[in-house]
Amino acid sequence: MYAFPPCRIISHPFVRCGPEGGLTNVRRSDRPTGRTTLAGIKTGSLFTCAYTSRKSVEESLRQLNRCFAPKGLCSLPLRYSEKNVLLYLFRPAELSRDLQNSEAAELLRQEGYPCESCGKCLAALTRKLRSGEEFPHEIGLFLSYPPEDVKGFIENRAANYKLSGLWKVYGDEKKAKELFAKYKKCTDIYCERYEAGCGIAELAVAV
Repeated sequence: MYAFPPCRIISHPFVRCGPEGGLTNVRRSDRPTGRTTLAGIKTGSLFTCAYTSRKSVEESLRQLNRCFAPKGLCSLPLRYSEKNVLLYLFRPAELSRDLQNSEAAELLRQEGYPCESCGKCLAALTRKLRSGEEFPHEIGLFLSYPPEDVKGFIENRAANYKLSGLWKVYGDEKKAKELFAKYKKCTDIYCERYEAGCGIAELAVAV
């Protein structure tokens, strides 16, 4: 499992500075964040961008979501700080499936989430993030982290893990290593394609 810092600075091929300066580019990281979600092998990803006004962010996201919708993708602002916005790129159909997992649903109920729908869970997560309280560790369930690892992280207070990689592993160590390698390979490929000039229409795949 992951320590979940409030702002993880990464770069995304679809993050552009609009005419009003709504969203600005941020530096590249080697973490398999939004690229794996664009590729359709991970349900959701978090990233932060600098911004100048909420109105410009909302307009930029409307434009992005018009492009994303046919590919089964969506992006939402989860939390604003003074200079940065925390964005969530995700695949709604896959998120709904993930949150219906019995272990994931039980974890969310224990944390006070209304589990009637994916949308209600997202709204509850957004409220938690904007409340200024401790960063909600159950957010891993929205990012394709195995429920057993999310549960282990919470119960062990980030200690006693088997493996520490893209998240802290408490369950299937072999499967986690395979996922870490898969995500890294995807990230490397997407970085190469982005540097070669591929646009969002090519990088975002329909699944």
